Amino acid sequence: MRTTFDALALGARRWPFWALMASFFVCGWSTNGLMQTHFIPATADYGMNTMLAAMLLAMIGAFDIIGTVASGWLTDRVDSRLLLALYYGGRGLALFLLPGVIGPEISGGLWFFVIFYGLDWVATVPPTDALCRQYFGLERSGVVFGWVFASHMVGAGAGATLAGNLRELTGSYVESWYIAAILCLTAAAVVLTMRGPRVAASDPAPQPVG
Repeated sequence: MRTTFDALALGARRWPFWALMASFFVCGWSTNGLMQTHFIPATADYGMNTMLAAMLLAMIGAFDIIGTVASGWLTDRVDSRLLLALYYGGRGLALFLLPGVIGPEISGGLWFFVIFYGLDWVATVPPTDALCRQYFGLERSGVVFGWVFASHMVGAGAGATLAGNLRELTGSYVESWYIAAILCLTAAAVVLTMRGPRVAASDPAPQPVG
């Protein structure tokens, strides 16, 4: 318990921690919260068969595996801040395009969205985890990433709730797609505000209790 809160206290004193928390909040909002919860109901609004919509969501999951592995490979070779900016920026643009390609049948545009969103879904995890190591050190990184991941779950809950409420109020998910798109573009800008990773030698590693 002490190690957990020591890591939180350390992270809270540094901007990269809050930048990663904010970006992962948006990640949860735009994936588990919005897409995983509301994609099938959203396609139903356009008359798409539920089984067809479920197949598309499953395809997002399949391409997610490829995207995550590829992102791990890239994380070892490219600045993680740039990767995150690319992932969040691309996700935001894709969400802006979604209302124009979603419909009762699968179009080329909708296939493009499904493939891209799948590749991008968990691609944010390897660079986020790498930045936790680079900014806070290997011994602290697991606990720090745990706190960052908590913001992902909060974002997922907030995104799912707002999208559902907006659907009830407006009869459409269009506003929800646009809000998530703006948040993703904001997250892309936020991660670029972090300076080059540097672990301060003066920061003692938290000691396990007992």
